[in-house]
Amino acid sequence: MFALTAMQAQAVIVGWQVYELTGSALMLGLTGLAEAVPAIGCALFAGHFVDTHHPRRIYALCLGGLAMNTLVLFVLAGGIVDIHDNPLLIVIFGGIIASGFIRSFIAPSTFALLPMLVSRENYSAATSWQTAGHQVAFIGGPAMGGLIYGGYGAGGAWFLAFFLMAIAAVLALALKIKDERKREAVRPPALKSITEGWRFLLNNRALLSIMGLDMLAVLFGGAIAILPAFADQVLGVGAEGLGILRAAPAAGAILVALWFAVYPMRKITAMRMLVVVAGFGIAMIGFGLSTSFMAALFFLSLSGAFDSVSMVIRGTLTQILTPDNMKGRVSAVNSMFIISSNEIGAFESGVAAAVFGLVPSILIGGIGTLVVVGAVAVLSPSFRKLKMET
Repeated sequence: MFALTAMQAQAVIVGWQVYELTGSALMLGLTGLAEAVPAIGCALFAGHFVDTHHPRRIYALCLGGLAMNTLVLFVLAGGIVDIHDNPLLIVIFGGIIASGFIRSFIAPSTFALLPMLVSRENYSAATSWQTAGHQVAFIGGPAMGGLIYGGYGAGGAWFLAFFLMAIAAVLALALKIKDERKREAVRPPALKSITEGWRFLLNNRALLSIMGLDMLAVLFGGAIAILPAFADQVLGVGAEGLGILRAAPAAGAILVALWFAVYPMRKITAMRMLVVVAGFGIAMIGFGLSTSFMAALFFLSLSGAFDSVSMVIRGTLTQILTPDNMKGRVSAVNSMFIISSNEIGAFESGVAAAVFGLVPSILIGGIGTLVVVGAVAVLSPSFRKLKMET
C-alpha cells in the first residue's frame, strides 16, 4: 500500500510536470508508453526469474530499486539541483523508463506471494482485501501528490513519493515468508521456461479470455493519462483538483472491494465480469460528457466501482486456474496485458486526444469498451458460461 501510494502520487507529479513543460496531451500519452515498453519487454524473463527464485527477495529488491529511482527524481526533478527544462524532461522520462523495468518484476513476485499466505478457499477474500488496500493507495496517493504539489511545489511532492517508497522498501525487507515450493535442482533455461509458460496459457482459453477482455476494455476506455488536460481545459481546476480526480475511481472501488472482502464471492462467473466491464465503459462515456467537477467525480467513482468487481473476479480466477509452479510466468503475461491496457492505453488516449480532440477521444474510448464486451459475448459463448466455486 505504501509503494502504490508513492507510485500514484508520482503519476500525478509526472503528469503535471510534463504538462507544465510541454502543454501537450500527446506528451502525457508518451509517459505511459515510456513505462510500458521496458515493463512489457522484460515481463517474460521476470516471470521465469520469479518461478526459479524466491519471490519475497525479488519483491524487496524491486521496492528498494524504486526507492532509489524516486530519490534521484526528488533531487533532480524536485529542484534540489537546478536544471533547465529540456534536461528536466529527459530526467523525468529516464525515471519513468527505470520504473517500468523494475515494475516488470513486481507483478509476478506479488502474485506468487499470495498462495504462500492464504489457502485456496480464501483467495477471493484475500484478493478483495488486496484490492481494497490498493484502492486506499489510489485514493491517498493522487490526492496527497496533487495537494502537496499545489502547496509546496515539485520538491515537496517528490519528497513525499520518496518517503513513502522508502517505508515500503523497509517493510518488504521485514516480511518473512517460508517458500516451500519445490524447485528443480538445475534451473531450466530461460527460453524453455518461458515457452512452457506460454504453452500452458495458450491451452487455457479461460485465462486468455479474462486477460484479453480486461486489456482491450481498459485500453480503449481508460482516460487517466489525459486527466491533466481535462482538468485544465474542461473543468478549469489546478493540481489540487487533478489529484482529487485521479483519486475518484479508487473512492468507488474501495467501497466495493471492502464489501467483497467481508462477503467474498463464492461463485465466480464470467457473465458478471462482462456486465461490470460494460458498466465501466458506460461510466467513462458519462465522464467524457461531464462539464462540472462534481459530475466528473461521480462518473470516475462509478468507473472505479465497476473496475473493482472486475479486478476481484479476474484475480480470483487467475489464482485458481494457475498452478503454483507457473504463477510467476502466468502473472508476467498477465502484467503484460495490464500494462498494455494502462500504459499503452495512456499513449492511445494521448494520440486520440491529439487527433480527435479531448472530449471526443474519451467518448470514442467508452464506446470502444462496449464494442469489446459485445464482441467477446457473441464470439465466445463458452466464456460466457464459465462458472467456478471458491
